[in-house]
Amino acid sequence: MAIEVGAPAPDFELKDNHGRTVRLSDVRRSGDGADGGKNVVLLFYPFAFTGVCTGELCALRDELPSFVNEDTQLLAVSNDSIHTLRVFGEQEGLEYPLLSDFWPHGEVSRAYGVFDEEKGCAVRGTFIIDKDGIVRWTVVNGLPDARDLDEYVKALAAL
Repeated sequence: MAIEVGAPAPDFELKDNHGRTVRLSDVRRSGDGADGGKNVVLLFYPFAFTGVCTGELCALRDELPSFVNEDTQLLAVSNDSIHTLRVFGEQEGLEYPLLSDFWPHGEVSRAYGVFDEEKGCAVRGTFIIDKDGIVRWTVVNGLPDARDLDEYVKALAAL
């Protein structure tokens, strides 16, 4: 069961596609907002290099100012290795952090309730987390179902 709106977002520490450590609480605390923090769009996706995932992540790339700015940071999480994510990010021109939930396999995906034990990967879960670390909006789609980016923009505008 996915984390619900109003719940505290589980903190985590994962490596990005460049081997840097990214901690959710650090992202929320850093930034140019009035209180010095950022809202976070936390997006889980099954695997790099697959059709729907590539389409979604490239759509985010094309609308990047809506998701990476002085008030908001996009973090995309999959169960791929950092090496796979590095090649994927370079190939697709993705300039936002691609985080690896590879080992312990799916630990963060499980904490957010979006890990499919049968398939061994995250489903398409998105969580908008405010600067205080509270989940303010969420949507979870099945593996073959792409998400609507316009919904994210509306949810962020409501914060």
